[in-house]
Amino acid sequence: MWGRFRYDVTAIIALLAALGLGIVKPADAFKGFSDDIVIIVGSALVISGAVQRSGVIERALRRLARRVTRVRSQLLVLTASVGFASAIVKNIGALAMLMPGAFQMAKKNDASPSVFLMPMSFAALLGGLMTLVGTSPNIIVSRSREQMTGAPFGMFDYTPVGLGLFVIGLIYLRFAYRLLPRGRRAAPTMGEALDVTGYVTEVVLPAESPAVGETVREFLDRHEGEVSITRILRAGIRSFPEPGTQLHEGDTLILGGEPDALERVIAGDRLAYEGEARDMTRERNEGEGASAGGEIGVIEAVVNFGSRLEGQTAGGLDLQRIYGVNLIAMSRRGERLSRRLANIVLRAGDVIVLQGPLEAMPERLRELGCLPLAERDLRLGSKRARWLPISILAGAMFLTAMGWVPVAVAFFAAAGLVIATGAITPREAYDHVEWPILVMLGALIPVSDSLRTTGASDVIATQLAGVAAALPPWGAVALILAAAMAVTPFLNNAATVLVMAPIAAQFAGDLGYRPEAFLMATAVGAGCDFLTPIGHQCNTLVLGPGGYRFGDYARLGAPLSLLVLVFGTPLILLFWPI
Repeated sequence: MWGRFRYDVTAIIALLAALGLGIVKPADAFKGFSDDIVIIVGSALVISGAVQRSGVIERALRRLARRVTRVRSQLLVLTASVGFASAIVKNIGALAMLMPGAFQMAKKNDASPSVFLMPMSFAALLGGLMTLVGTSPNIIVSRSREQMTGAPFGMFDYTPVGLGLFVIGLIYLRFAYRLLPRGRRAAPTMGEALDVTGYVTEVVLPAESPAVGETVREFLDRHEGEVSITRILRAGIRSFPEPGTQLHEGDTLILGGEPDALERVIAGDRLAYEGEARDMTRERNEGEGASAGGEIGVIEAVVNFGSRLEGQTAGGLDLQRIYGVNLIAMSRRGERLSRRLANIVLRAGDVIVLQGPLEAMPERLRELGCLPLAERDLRLGSKRARWLPISILAGAMFLTAMGWVPVAVAFFAAAGLVIATGAITPREAYDHVEWPILVMLGALIPVSDSLRTTGASDVIATQLAGVAAALPPWGAVALILAAAMAVTPFLNNAATVLVMAPIAAQFAGDLGYRPEAFLMATAVGAGCDFLTPIGHQCNTLVLGPGGYRFGDYARLGAPLSLLVLVFGTPLILLFWPI
């Protein structure tokens, strides 16, 4: 509540304090780091990153959004999409995956992204309630039930309650978004301050591309004019693209547009960068492995005065053979480039995108006399495995749902497979793991267990049972639900469950009730932080891009919290009678 220390640091302090006071034995201090929860959450984050990188859900959203023009309808599409995505991908990953769609819709409507982002965050929290892997509290509660009864919650045991609350939340958010302040916008980032937009890149149409056989007009209409074709090269002849010109296999297109738009078109139509096609041919001829140069990535840089590139062409310098990098895109202020990239004479101030081994890039930039630009999320030139991550995730969910493989084993194997198959690189996999969350879980698990071993949970549960003695059964469930919702904004949702689950279980035992309804209430309450930007990573993620203030969350979130309490209690009792 003080906010002086981050939640993972606070968890470490709590573990050290428990060790110092003798509450946790030294032999048990680090058992939390070997707990299945840490493996499941870490693996789910890696799989989520691979699904996000594939762009499958993002493309589906864009197709749907083409038919929707009103803000309220767009909001419904975005919140429904992020909610259902959160059921199969960890909610923070689903939100990050669909945030670009919100920015695109806001840009088309000349509206502020703040209209969409906070409702999307709340929808991601509600969607995460629907399955075991949607959010960390569900995994922890499942473990608690297994410790108590010998049977964990299954993959879809959460779905009836979670789906009901999700539908109620969608209806509320569709109308209540007006409670948000209008016109809020994020402060521009360094990448946005660069204002580098007019890139051109050179691609080849392979046989499997859906663009083969289309006319130029059909190609541009299908991509809603996000990119332009400035020239077509066929059999060594360069021509201006007339609207009726038909595209053929092997054509080289010079495309222009913003980096995000170029990336979507190239990935969606399975186009090949001209430099990459040349490299693959060379590797086959020379028998070199693809991995010889290490992990391949892209970097955005500016040609400096005195650079080796100044006054030269990429083709003349033979960048790939001498330096091991490809020039795959470039931008020049005030000009619309239409020549082949290899034939453009580079000038100081040109912005270029180079592709090559990431570990060698700093040295290559120094040799070429180029300066790296401020970091931006530039995916131009990266490969996407389209359906592979989805298929691997579906397989893991099926195996766990059937009870054939433990959840931790299935998701660890799935995370390993998406890395081994190249659906996500090892570097990106590590970047997607939220290490502070794993540290917090590992440190707080033994502290949480101390509530049970020292009898503290019995004391708290007895006090709560005394309050609930005069309440009907639904009142007892509502009490646990309200308590979890009250704690999670300050304690983090995973930490809330670690503390509250033993208390809820003991509470149910004191009243003579079955524990499932109370554990489910704990999971729902811990997963529903709609009051602050600090209780859940989803809320924190949209704070800056939406330009929100701390108090904005309660304006939209307090009524939603009340709806969860009012409708969540009967839903829990309907499917989990006590």
